[in-house]
Amino acid sequence: MLLHLEDNKFPQQYTELLEQYLSGIQFYADNYAEESPRNKESGRETIIFFLNCLALLLGRLHGKQFETTIEEYGSRLSEAIISQLNRVDDEVIDSSLCIFKAVIFRTNSSLSKHSADIRQINALLPMLLDLLDERDSAAKAVIKLLAEYCSISSDTQCLGEILKRLISGNVSQKRNAVDFISDLIHMSMQSDTVLPPPIWQCLSCHLLEFIQDEQMVINTQASSLIPLIDPSFTLPALVCLIYSPLERVHSLASGTLIALLKKYKHNPDVICLLLDCLSKPSENPDICDTADGVEGKKTDIDRVLKLLPEWLKMVEDWKVMIGPLIDKLFAEPSNAVIVRFLSSISEHLATATDFVFQRIISYSRRQKDPDEGVYPNYDAPEGQIDLFNRLCPLLVVRLLPSQVFNDLNSSALYDELPTKLAHDDECLRTQSTECVAGLLINRALSKFEFEDARRLAAEQCGRIHPKVLIPIMSYQLKNATSAKDLLKIKACLFSICTSLLVNGTDAYAHPDMFWIRKAIETILLWPSVDGDDISKAQHGCIDCLALMLCTELQATKAAKNSISIEVCFEQSIVSSGDSLTKGSVCSYVIHHLVCDEDISVMLGRNKVVKAHHSFRLCMANVLISACQKVPCASKKPFVSKILPRVLHSVEEIANSEVRSACIQVFFSMVYHLKSLVLPYSSDLLKVSIKSLREGSEKERIAGAKLLASLMASEEAVLQKISGGLVEARTLLQYICSSDLPLDVRKMCQRLLVCLTSL
Repeated sequence: MLLHLEDNKFPQQYTELLEQYLSGIQFYADNYAEESPRNKESGRETIIFFLNCLALLLGRLHGKQFETTIEEYGSRLSEAIISQLNRVDDEVIDSSLCIFKAVIFRTNSSLSKHSADIRQINALLPMLLDLLDERDSAAKAVIKLLAEYCSISSDTQCLGEILKRLISGNVSQKRNAVDFISDLIHMSMQSDTVLPPPIWQCLSCHLLEFIQDEQMVINTQASSLIPLIDPSFTLPALVCLIYSPLERVHSLASGTLIALLKKYKHNPDVICLLLDCLSKPSENPDICDTADGVEGKKTDIDRVLKLLPEWLKMVEDWKVMIGPLIDKLFAEPSNAVIVRFLSSISEHLATATDFVFQRIISYSRRQKDPDEGVYPNYDAPEGQIDLFNRLCPLLVVRLLPSQVFNDLNSSALYDELPTKLAHDDECLRTQSTECVAGLLINRALSKFEFEDARRLAAEQCGRIHPKVLIPIMSYQLKNATSAKDLLKIKACLFSICTSLLVNGTDAYAHPDMFWIRKAIETILLWPSVDGDDISKAQHGCIDCLALMLCTELQATKAAKNSISIEVCFEQSIVSSGDSLTKGSVCSYVIHHLVCDEDISVMLGRNKVVKAHHSFRLCMANVLISACQKVPCASKKPFVSKILPRVLHSVEEIANSEVRSACIQVFFSMVYHLKSLVLPYSSDLLKVSIKSLREGSEKERIAGAKLLASLMASEEAVLQKISGGLVEARTLLQYICSSDLPLDVRKMCQRLLVCLTSL
């Protein structure tokens, strides 16, 4: 019969042949189903023969012939073929499927260039769906057929019917549903036809449901398909699933997110979308109601951010990612999630610092500086927006690691500042706006900048290389001190403190520290009242001196000429005017704390002022502050340099307030430095007892605190002072029954209770 296909009379006879093939299929299907195995096999082979003949015939038809044949015989072909799909025979199913495609897609050539016959599929769909209740060859064939149809058809009703039948069914039906979605996704990726967004949204929602399915084979396959879909359809709900209380759902969603991010590793829009999901979880419009009741839940973004290291390893070109991310922060300056994310990739930001700096400069150049004479209003809504806009570039700078500031050749960071500072004093007064260092300094020193922005800028100034920062800040601090510009003084001090913390000896050893220390001395000699602006500036001076002292101890330990530093101070201490700059900070502070002679400093126009004893109290506060700041490696030399010298002098100090301050220093050292004070613990106990017995009210309170700190010390200290505790107990009993001030008696009563329990 195949020879008929080569017959020249074929164009006139093909309908007759088609009728014969259909009749043969129908006859053998009806009469050999219940026959013996031998006859059944014979019938199977005959059916395959007719199916192949039918397929070859349809394949030979051209143009109008084929269209007319399908139009007239389509229904009969479908009815005859669909019964063959029920057979457990791959060869029969494959041949039947080939004919089905010709009928449904109305073509015997390229699929992508033709449309599907909606009428045929609608008529056949109920019967085809019945074949999807099991996991067999027929189901597999029908899944591929329906997936092909849906990949080129705009018939969303068919897709809906398929998924409606399968997703809520048994395990086999659900697995068929996932296979159908998988085939549809892969076919659509290879097809010229673009699936409309509603279909992608539908597929996404169902896959997100399947991720939560208890069957591993289902949820694992669904997980592998999600990264293939445009993230705008899946990411919001996927993030929601990461917060599921079910560990299996959380784990699978987390793995899916990582796979998705890896696939789009060079697409910054996907990361920006992820940040939107984390920033505004309640505003995500496409979250399915599938996240175990966690929709709209306030998210802990760390659960997502901790997944990102796997993605970070895959990114090859950070410039592609960094630009859009920084631009997003500039567009949403109040978005804390973006800041958190950028912080997590700070080491990668450092690989493109010039690129980042240029972005900052470009953004800052477009900003309008605060109007001179107009102070920003925090309370107004527009004021809040302006504040975040001003903070934005500073936040990006803060995210960068400190080592990026070491590159003095970076034009985006320093412009020509390193060169100009050596030859031109003008750059000490005004800063270029064409480099990040200039931007930071200008904002830190601006009187009309937002306070939060000014403070952050001053902090970041401290990371500028000391060769650039110290000359500028020493000049600015000197002028601000002359003008009593407290706002600028505080900004300069904050920058210098940060520089000492970040750069240590490199900052401390800069020659222009001369002027900084001179200015600090001048400010500390100003009269002030607790809580006023001068007092706040003086607190900054105290912290700055404390950090200098700590840095000096570190430098002294490492430097070969550490002894000469001390000798230099001792030789110059007699020169009161320049004593600060000619010796060590440590010796300077101790000297002015314990020395009763008047302190004279030149201020203003040759006007000599006798320093008030408050200057000496400031020195005590420097030591107290240093107790809290001194690094572990310097604690032992800190104790050995300071404690014996102050202990030796405290009894000779005439002013009771200063003596009280010294005892406060002892208390801080015992409290913060613990067993390191062991060699001096007996002497400290004697000071405590003497102040309780003979001192003023302030001295007695300070002495009681010192005694309490000693009693709370480690075992070695307690053993060392145990012999003197008997005297202390007797004294405390006496004070408790005396007419001394109530505060003193109450403290002593509490100490007596503790001492009795030892």
